[in-house]
Amino acid sequence: MSAMPELPQISYADEAFPQQFMASLQHYGFAAVTEHPLDAQRIHRIYRDWHQFFASGQADDFEMDPLRQDGYFSLQQAEHAKGFTDRDFKEYFQFYPWGRCPATLRDDLAAHFVAAVNLGAVLLNMIADRLPETITHTLSEPLGHMIQRSEQSMLRVLHYPPVPADHAVMRAAPHEDINLLTLLPAADGPGLELQLRNGEWVSVPNKPGQLIVNIGDMLQEVTGGYLPSTTHRVATPEGAAQTTSRMSLPLFLHPRPEVVLSTRYTAARYLSQRLDELGVV
Repeated sequence: MSAMPELPQISYADEAFPQQFMASLQHYGFAAVTEHPLDAQRIHRIYRDWHQFFASGQADDFEMDPLRQDGYFSLQQAEHAKGFTDRDFKEYFQFYPWGRCPATLRDDLAAHFVAAVNLGAVLLNMIADRLPETITHTLSEPLGHMIQRSEQSMLRVLHYPPVPADHAVMRAAPHEDINLLTLLPAADGPGLELQLRNGEWVSVPNKPGQLIVNIGDMLQEVTGGYLPSTTHRVATPEGAAQTTSRMSLPLFLHPRPEVVLSTRYTAARYLSQRLDELGVV
């Protein structure tokens, strides 16, 4: 049996990075970025500290707010992918700078949030500079402006618990992200896969210091499908790997609610519809 192909890696330090980044997004909907400016030691501390926090039981004190969508989502409250009824096998904490967070864990999380949003803005502007004029002229406002003063961008601290041997569960069923861009530092374990246009699944490399960037449905909507939002999943481990948990830290870059994405949607309307489909409102 041949090995599953991998997403190629590109260096943020390469002078050709903007062109390589855009080409990867157009082909895969994803880009695997190395030598990026996010703080690897801080990300490691976040994984370590939040893994302990989830294990402590203190997360229940921050039960998610179904209206504000901040706080702790338990295994029983986790989202399910669009088209699926079973919830993903994961627990997570959704962090907004204006939202709740354990005081002892806020500093690292807030600092990473700011750094990731700033990097996301740079990447979004790279994309905007390379869109065809026929698309640029249809935008309600410049692409980079859509996230300015947004309070909807969200950082999610994700914990995938060990999978019981007798359970047939999906850590994260095949889905597409809702937002404009997602920035995902290397998780502390493998499992992320994306689906090519021909239906083939490609392994997303899980290498230290790497950053995965992928297109969300809102960016697909705002570009009229020019930039595709790609289906992806977190595969359930097999054998001994089932007993290992997994941490990840996606930053979901969102526009302001009033931003007009297309003739069909504002950002607020699109987000509300998708959250309803995911079973979390």
